Amino acid sequence: MGVRLEPSDEYMHELGPESNFNESMYINCFDPKSQVGGWFRMGNRANEGYAEMTVCLYLPNGRVGFMFKRPAIENNDALDAGGLTWTMVKPFEELRIDFTGKVVLLDDPTEMADPKTAFKNNPFAECEAHITFTGQGRHSMFGGEPDTPHETPGEEFAKGHYEQLVTARGSLRVGNEEWEINGFGLRDHSWGPRYWQAPWYYRWLTANFGENLGFMASRVAKKDGPGTRGGFVWDNGQLHLCDDVQVSTVTTGEEDYHQKVTGVIRSSKSGKEWNFQGDVTSLIPLRNRRQDPDGNWLMTRISEGMTKWTITSGEHEGAVGFGMSEYLDQIIDGSPVGLAE
Repeated sequence: MGVRLEPSDEYMHELGPESNFNESMYINCFDPKSQVGGWFRMGNRANEGYAEMTVCLYLPNGRVGFMFKRPAIENNDALDAGGLTWTMVKPFEELRIDFTGKVVLLDDPTEMADPKTAFKNNPFAECEAHITFTGQGRHSMFGGEPDTPHETPGEEFAKGHYEQLVTARGSLRVGNEEWEINGFGLRDHSWGPRYWQAPWYYRWLTANFGENLGFMASRVAKKDGPGTRGGFVWDNGQLHLCDDVQVSTVTTGEEDYHQKVTGVIRSSKSGKEWNFQGDVTSLIPLRNRRQDPDGNWLMTRISEGMTKWTITSGEHEGAVGFGMSEYLDQIIDGSPVGLAE
Protein backbone atom coordinates (compact mmCIF):
# COMPACT_ATOMS: atom_id res chain seq x y z
CA MET A 1 0.00 0.00 0.00
CA GLY A 2 1.44 3.33 -1.09
CA VAL A 3 0.98 6.61 0.77
CA ARG A 4 0.70 10.04 -0.88
CA LEU A 5 1.70 13.28 0.84
CA GLU A 6 2.04 16.53 -1.09
CA PRO A 7 2.59 20.16 -0.02
CA SER A 8 -1.04 20.81 -0.97
CA ASP A 9 -2.12 18.41 1.79
CA GLU A 10 -0.94 21.00 4.32
CA TYR A 11 -3.98 23.06 3.34
CA MET A 12 -7.71 22.33 3.35
CA HIS A 13 -9.17 19.42 1.39
CA GLU A 14 -12.31 19.25 -0.70
CA LEU A 15 -15.31 18.65 1.50
CA GLY A 16 -16.47 15.07 1.09
CA PRO A 17 -20.10 13.95 0.83
CA GLU A 18 -20.08 12.03 4.11
CA SER A 19 -22.26 13.54 6.84
CA ASN A 20 -19.43 13.02 9.34
CA PHE A 21 -16.62 14.37 7.16
CA ASN A 22 -13.98 15.88 9.45
CA GLU A 23 -10.88 17.89 8.67
CA SER A 24 -8.78 18.53 11.72
CA MET A 25 -5.45 19.79 12.91
CA TYR A 26 -4.01 19.06 16.34
CA ILE A 27 -0.79 20.29 17.88
CA ASN A 28 0.85 19.98 21.29
CA CYS A 29 3.87 21.63 22.86
CA PHE A 30 5.70 21.69 26.17
CA ASP A 31 8.46 23.94 27.49
CA PRO A 32 10.90 21.62 29.32
CA LYS A 33 12.12 24.42 31.60
CA SER A 34 8.80 25.76 32.88
CA GLN A 35 6.98 22.45 32.25
CA VAL A 36 4.05 24.49 30.92
CA GLY A 37 2.34 23.60 27.66
CA GLY A 38 -0.77 22.13 26.17
CA TRP A 39 -2.57 21.22 22.99
CA PHE A 40 -4.90 22.82 20.48
CA ARG A 41 -7.35 21.17 18.09
CA MET A 42 -9.77 22.31 15.42
CA GLY A 43 -11.99 19.80 13.65
CA ASN A 44 -14.25 21.09 10.87
CA ARG A 45 -17.48 19.13 10.47
CA ALA A 46 -18.88 21.38 7.79
CA ASN A 47 -21.60 18.96 6.64
CA GLU A 48 -22.91 19.04 10.20
CA GLY A 49 -22.59 22.82 10.36
CA TYR A 50 -20.03 23.19 13.13
CA ALA A 51 -16.40 22.89 14.14
CA GLU A 52 -14.94 21.22 17.22
CA MET A 53 -12.58 23.70 18.89
CA THR A 54 -10.48 22.61 21.86
CA VAL A 55 -7.80 24.37 23.90
CA CYS A 56 -6.16 22.46 26.76
CA LEU A 57 -3.35 24.10 28.76
CA TYR A 58 -1.27 22.40 31.44
CA LEU A 59 -0.30 25.01 34.03
CA PRO A 60 1.90 24.95 37.17
CA ASN A 61 0.75 23.00 40.24
CA GLY A 62 -1.35 20.55 38.21
CA ARG A 63 -3.90 23.12 37.07
CA VAL A 64 -5.49 22.94 33.62
CA GLY A 65 -7.03 25.73 31.55
CA PHE A 66 -9.61 24.26 29.19
CA MET A 67 -12.15 25.30 26.60
CA PHE A 68 -14.32 23.37 24.16
CA LYS A 69 -16.76 24.93 21.72
CA ARG A 70 -18.81 23.94 18.68
CA PRO A 71 -18.82 27.19 16.69
CA ALA A 72 -21.01 27.29 13.58
CA ILE A 73 -19.26 27.02 10.20
CA GLU A 74 -20.64 26.97 6.65
CA ASN A 75 -17.74 25.47 4.70
CA ASN A 76 -14.34 23.79 4.93
CA ASP A 77 -12.35 26.74 3.65
CA ALA A 78 -10.24 27.37 6.77
CA LEU A 79 -9.52 26.28 10.33
CA ASP A 80 -10.63 29.49 11.98
CA ALA A 81 -13.47 29.46 14.49
CA GLY A 82 -14.22 29.97 18.16
CA GLY A 83 -11.24 32.28 18.65
CA LEU A 84 -8.66 29.77 17.34
CA THR A 85 -6.90 30.42 14.02
CA TRP A 86 -4.45 28.13 12.19
CA THR A 87 -2.07 29.62 9.61
CA MET A 88 0.06 27.44 7.34
CA VAL A 89 3.15 29.56 6.65
CA LYS A 90 5.27 27.04 4.73
CA PRO A 91 4.32 23.40 4.11
CA PHE A 92 6.31 20.89 6.19
CA GLU A 93 8.27 23.72 7.83
CA GLU A 94 6.19 26.37 9.60
CA LEU A 95 2.70 26.60 11.13
CA ARG A 96 1.23 29.20 13.49
CA ILE A 97 -1.69 29.10 15.90
CA ASP A 98 -3.36 32.09 17.52
CA PHE A 99 -6.03 31.87 20.20
CA THR A 100 -7.92 34.59 22.03
CA GLY A 101 -10.76 33.68 24.35
CA LYS A 102 -11.68 32.33 27.75
CA VAL A 103 -10.68 29.09 29.45
CA VAL A 104 -12.11 27.48 32.55
CA LEU A 105 -9.48 27.05 35.30
CA LEU A 106 -9.47 23.63 36.95
CA ASP A 107 -7.52 22.98 40.13
CA ASP A 108 -8.75 19.39 39.80
CA PRO A 109 -8.83 18.60 36.06
CA THR A 110 -10.65 15.29 36.64
CA GLU A 111 -13.79 17.33 37.35
CA MET A 112 -14.14 17.54 33.54
CA ALA A 113 -15.53 13.99 33.64
CA ASP A 114 -18.79 15.89 34.26
CA PRO A 115 -18.34 18.88 31.95
CA LYS A 116 -21.61 20.62 32.81
CA THR A 117 -20.69 20.74 36.49
CA ALA A 118 -17.03 21.57 35.80
CA PHE A 119 -17.92 24.60 33.69
CA LYS A 120 -20.50 25.73 36.23
CA ASN A 121 -18.39 25.45 39.38
CA ASN A 122 -14.98 26.75 38.29
CA PRO A 123 -13.73 30.25 37.40
CA PHE A 124 -12.92 31.47 33.91
CA ALA A 125 -9.94 33.53 32.78
CA GLU A 126 -9.05 35.43 29.64
CA CYS A 127 -6.46 33.58 27.58
CA GLU A 128 -4.13 34.29 24.66
CA ALA A 129 -1.78 31.91 22.88
CA HIS A 130 0.49 32.86 19.98
CA ILE A 131 2.85 30.05 19.02
CA THR A 132 4.89 29.30 15.89
CA PHE A 133 5.82 25.69 15.18
CA THR A 134 8.68 24.69 12.92
CA GLY A 135 9.44 21.29 11.41
CA GLN A 136 12.44 19.83 9.63
CA GLY A 137 10.93 19.41 6.18
CA ARG A 138 9.33 16.69 4.10
CA HIS A 139 11.77 13.97 5.25
CA SER A 140 10.55 14.39 8.85
CA MET A 141 6.88 13.69 8.01
CA PHE A 142 5.08 10.47 8.97
CA GLY A 143 1.95 9.28 7.14
CA GLY A 144 -0.26 10.64 4.38
CA GLU A 145 -3.20 9.35 2.37
CA PRO A 146 -3.11 5.64 1.41
CA ASP A 147 -3.71 4.86 -2.23
CA THR A 148 -6.19 2.10 -1.30
CA PRO A 149 -9.01 2.31 1.28
CA HIS A 150 -7.89 1.02 4.66
CA GLU A 151 -11.02 1.41 6.80
CA THR A 152 -14.35 -0.42 6.92
CA PRO A 153 -17.34 1.73 5.91
CA GLY A 154 -19.00 3.03 9.06
CA GLU A 155 -15.81 2.55 11.08
CA GLU A 156 -13.73 5.34 9.56
CA PHE A 157 -11.43 7.50 11.65
CA ALA A 158 -9.43 9.29 8.94
CA LYS A 159 -8.99 8.94 5.16
CA GLY A 160 -5.64 10.72 5.32
CA HIS A 161 -3.47 11.39 8.34
CA TYR A 162 0.09 12.53 8.98
CA GLU A 163 2.23 13.68 11.90
CA GLN A 164 5.47 15.55 12.54
CA LEU A 165 7.61 16.45 15.54
CA VAL A 166 8.13 20.21 15.82
CA THR A 167 9.77 22.96 17.84
CA ALA A 168 7.54 25.60 19.45
CA ARG A 169 8.24 29.27 20.13
CA GLY A 170 5.77 31.84 21.39
CA SER A 171 3.77 33.03 24.37
CA LEU A 172 0.90 31.89 26.53
CA ARG A 173 -1.19 34.06 28.86
CA VAL A 174 -3.91 32.94 31.26
CA GLY A 175 -5.41 35.70 33.37
CA ASN A 176 -2.52 37.64 34.92
CA GLU A 177 0.02 34.85 34.39
CA GLU A 178 2.19 34.70 31.28
CA TRP A 179 4.82 32.28 30.03
CA GLU A 180 7.23 32.25 27.13
CA ILE A 181 7.07 28.94 25.27
CA ASN A 182 10.42 27.61 24.10
CA GLY A 183 9.96 23.89 23.63
CA PHE A 184 8.87 21.00 21.49
CA GLY A 185 5.76 19.15 20.39
CA LEU A 186 3.97 17.16 17.73
CA ARG A 187 1.41 18.11 15.11
CA ASP A 188 -1.26 16.04 13.40
CA HIS A 189 -3.48 16.66 10.36
CA SER A 190 -6.28 14.37 9.21
CA TRP A 191 -9.25 14.45 6.86
CA GLY A 192 -12.14 12.20 5.93
CA PRO A 193 -15.15 10.70 7.72
CA ARG A 194 -14.69 10.22 11.49
CA TYR A 195 -16.57 8.68 14.36
CA TRP A 196 -14.86 8.73 17.75
CA GLN A 197 -16.55 5.38 18.36
CA ALA A 198 -14.67 3.68 15.51
CA PRO A 199 -11.72 2.37 17.61
CA TRP A 200 -12.50 -0.02 20.47
CA TYR A 201 -9.67 1.70 22.29
CA TYR A 202 -6.34 3.30 21.48
CA ARG A 203 -3.13 4.48 23.15
CA TRP A 204 -1.46 7.44 21.43
CA LEU A 205 1.86 8.49 22.92
CA THR A 206 3.92 11.51 21.82
CA ALA A 207 7.31 12.48 23.26
CA ASN A 208 10.07 15.01 22.60
CA PHE A 209 13.55 14.86 24.14
CA GLY A 210 14.90 17.88 22.29
CA GLU A 211 15.24 18.79 18.64
CA ASN A 212 16.93 15.52 17.62
CA LEU A 213 14.99 12.83 19.48
CA GLY A 214 11.31 12.02 19.83
CA PHE A 215 8.67 9.44 19.06
CA MET A 216 5.03 8.74 18.38
CA ALA A 217 3.76 5.33 19.46
CA SER A 218 0.28 4.13 18.51
CA ARG A 219 -1.75 1.12 19.57
CA VAL A 220 -5.25 0.99 18.04
CA ALA A 221 -7.54 -1.90 19.01
CA LYS A 222 -10.66 -2.95 17.10
CA LYS A 223 -13.60 -4.69 18.74
CA ASP A 224 -13.31 -7.49 16.17
CA GLY A 225 -9.77 -8.00 14.90
CA PRO A 226 -6.18 -7.39 15.96
CA GLY A 227 -6.01 -3.65 15.28
CA THR A 228 -2.67 -1.95 14.65
CA ARG A 229 0.63 -1.18 16.37
CA GLY A 230 3.19 1.27 15.03
CA GLY A 231 4.53 4.78 14.90
CA PHE A 232 7.87 6.44 14.32
CA VAL A 233 11.04 7.57 16.05
CA TRP A 234 12.96 10.70 15.05
CA ASP A 235 16.56 9.98 16.03
CA ASN A 236 19.43 12.33 15.06
CA GLY A 237 17.95 13.45 11.76
CA GLN A 238 16.56 10.07 10.69
CA LEU A 239 12.91 8.99 10.68
CA HIS A 240 12.55 5.35 11.72
CA LEU A 241 9.23 3.80 10.70
CA CYS A 242 8.12 1.44 13.46
CA ASP A 243 5.89 -1.61 13.12
CA ASP A 244 5.53 -2.78 16.72
CA VAL A 245 4.51 -1.07 19.95
CA GLN A 246 3.97 -2.79 23.28
CA VAL A 247 2.45 -0.79 26.13
CA SER A 248 1.57 -1.57 29.74
CA THR A 249 -0.26 0.79 32.08
CA VAL A 250 -0.69 1.42 35.78
CA THR A 251 -4.03 3.10 36.52
CA THR A 252 -5.26 5.04 39.52
CA GLY A 253 -8.56 5.57 41.34
CA GLU A 254 -12.03 4.21 40.82
CA GLU A 255 -12.12 5.67 37.30
CA ASP A 256 -8.93 3.85 36.25
CA TYR A 257 -7.19 6.87 34.74
CA HIS A 258 -3.74 6.02 33.43
CA GLN A 259 -0.91 7.09 35.73
CA LYS A 260 2.26 5.31 34.55
CA VAL A 261 3.07 3.98 31.08
CA THR A 262 5.91 1.66 30.14
CA GLY A 263 6.62 0.29 26.71
CA VAL A 264 8.82 -0.33 23.74
CA ILE A 265 8.62 0.83 20.12
CA ARG A 266 10.44 -1.21 17.47
CA SER A 267 11.50 -0.82 13.86
CA SER A 268 12.12 -4.14 12.11
CA LYS A 269 13.53 -2.28 9.10
CA SER A 270 16.31 -0.60 11.08
CA GLY A 271 16.60 -3.36 13.68
CA LYS A 272 16.29 -0.89 16.53
CA GLU A 273 14.08 -0.51 19.56
CA TRP A 274 13.49 2.25 22.09
CA ASN A 275 12.25 1.46 25.61
CA PHE A 276 10.43 4.19 27.48
CA GLN A 277 8.59 5.05 30.66
CA GLY A 278 6.00 7.77 31.12
CA ASP A 279 4.75 9.38 34.32
CA VAL A 280 1.52 11.35 33.98
CA THR A 281 1.90 14.73 35.68
CA SER A 282 -1.59 16.11 34.92
CA LEU A 283 -4.65 14.45 33.38
CA ILE A 284 -8.01 15.69 32.14
CA PRO A 285 -10.74 13.24 31.06
CA LEU A 286 -12.83 14.28 28.05
CA ARG A 287 -15.79 12.53 26.45
CA ASN A 288 -17.68 12.14 23.20
CA ARG A 289 -21.26 10.87 22.96
CA ARG A 290 -23.19 9.69 19.91
CA GLN A 291 -26.50 7.95 19.39
CA ASP A 292 -26.50 4.71 17.43
CA PRO A 293 -29.25 3.89 14.88
CA ASP A 294 -31.32 2.31 17.67
CA GLY A 295 -31.23 5.47 19.75
CA ASN A 296 -28.76 4.17 22.33
CA TRP A 297 -26.10 6.56 23.59
CA LEU A 298 -22.52 5.48 22.97
CA MET A 299 -19.93 6.90 25.37
CA THR A 300 -16.26 7.41 24.53
CA ARG A 301 -13.71 8.62 27.09
CA ILE A 302 -10.51 10.34 25.96
CA SER A 303 -8.08 10.81 28.85
CA GLU A 304 -5.46 13.45 28.05
CA GLY A 305 -2.33 13.16 30.17
CA MET A 306 0.63 15.53 30.15
CA THR A 307 3.48 13.05 30.54
CA LYS A 308 7.12 13.14 31.59
CA TRP A 309 8.97 10.58 29.47
CA THR A 310 12.24 8.78 30.13
CA ILE A 311 14.21 6.58 27.72
CA THR A 312 15.13 3.51 29.78
CA SER A 313 17.70 1.66 27.64
CA GLY A 314 20.12 2.00 24.73
CA GLU A 315 22.27 4.89 23.61
CA HIS A 316 19.74 7.47 24.82
CA GLU A 317 19.20 5.86 28.23
CA GLY A 318 18.29 8.47 30.81
CA ALA A 319 17.04 11.07 28.33
CA VAL A 320 14.06 12.96 29.79
CA GLY A 321 11.37 14.74 27.79
CA PHE A 322 7.74 15.74 27.75
CA GLY A 323 4.65 15.05 25.70
CA MET A 324 1.25 13.43 25.81
CA SER A 325 -0.34 10.10 26.55
CA GLU A 326 -3.84 10.03 25.08
CA TYR A 327 -6.00 7.06 26.06
CA LEU A 328 -9.28 6.57 24.20
CA ASP A 329 -11.69 3.92 25.47
CA GLN A 330 -15.27 3.05 24.74
CA ILE A 331 -17.13 2.95 28.06
CA ILE A 332 -19.17 -0.22 28.54
CA ASP A 333 -21.13 -0.77 31.76
CA GLY A 334 -19.27 2.13 33.30
CA SER A 335 -15.75 0.84 32.61
CA PRO A 336 -13.12 1.58 29.94
CA VAL A 337 -12.73 -1.40 27.60
CA GLY A 338 -8.93 -1.29 27.27
CA LEU A 339 -7.90 -1.98 30.86
CA ALA A 340 -6.38 -5.37 30.02
CA GLU A 341 -3.65 -3.76 27.90
